Amino acid sequence: MKISDKAAGLAKKILPILFWLLLWEIIALAVNKRVILVTPVQTLERLLELILDGSFVSASAFSAWRIALGFLGGFTLGIILAVLSFVFPAAKSLISPLMSVIKAVPVVSFVILALFWMSSRYLSVLVSFLMVLPIIYFNVLEGLCTTDKGLLEMAQVFRMKKSVKARYIYLPSVMPHLISACRTALGVCWKSGTAAEVIGQPDGSVGDMLYRAKIYLETADLFAWTVVIIILSKLFELLFMRLLKLIYKKSQLIKGK
Repeated sequence: MKISDKAAGLAKKILPILFWLLLWEIIALAVNKRVILVTPVQTLERLLELILDGSFVSASAFSAWRIALGFLGGFTLGIILAVLSFVFPAAKSLISPLMSVIKAVPVVSFVILALFWMSSRYLSVLVSFLMVLPIIYFNVLEGLCTTDKGLLEMAQVFRMKKSVKARYIYLPSVMPHLISACRTALGVCWKSGTAAEVIGQPDGSVGDMLYRAKIYLETADLFAWTVVIIILSKLFELLFMRLLKLIYKKSQLIKGK
């Protein structure tokens, strides 16, 4: 690829961001009330101040660890339940309605109920887990159900082992659905996990910082912590998606036994 092509591609990504930042700056200056809307520069200044504060790392780590744990739990159990539902129709009849209910219940309902049963410190784990679970379940199940019948018939003719069939027929069919589900679930788990923290207010969490910003009308803090959530979410998404694709590629390179 030529340098000019790379520059053009980079410009296509950067220019839209600059456009929205400029629009944000113009609107904030027109409003001219910091308590209502701060500028991108003021947000960046406050973000730098927060980074230098000792509580920034602990709050970010507190929320990131719990939300990531909830995501991984929902991801793992969602795949297991989808496979069970695919293999055993009776399990599908039992599990699918429950997944539909979990998918439809609002985050705030889970949070209020959970506060009766557990400490607010683990709310983000539970809520993230519950939001991710049905997304992964339904997408993986769809990928399994739409596997190419011709390939399955070929595998039966050649008496292919179940492990080989799973790796080279079912897995390639599921992966596009799983990747799409993960992209959606990663965004949802961070939104829902942070929302749970705002309601439950566990000490030392990002959600608690957002709630304090609301109480004290610190709009700059609100925007700065929102930027932190976006950055953490994007970093986790990039890391997880790269790892998922790497594992998939390596699994396809290994010879089936």
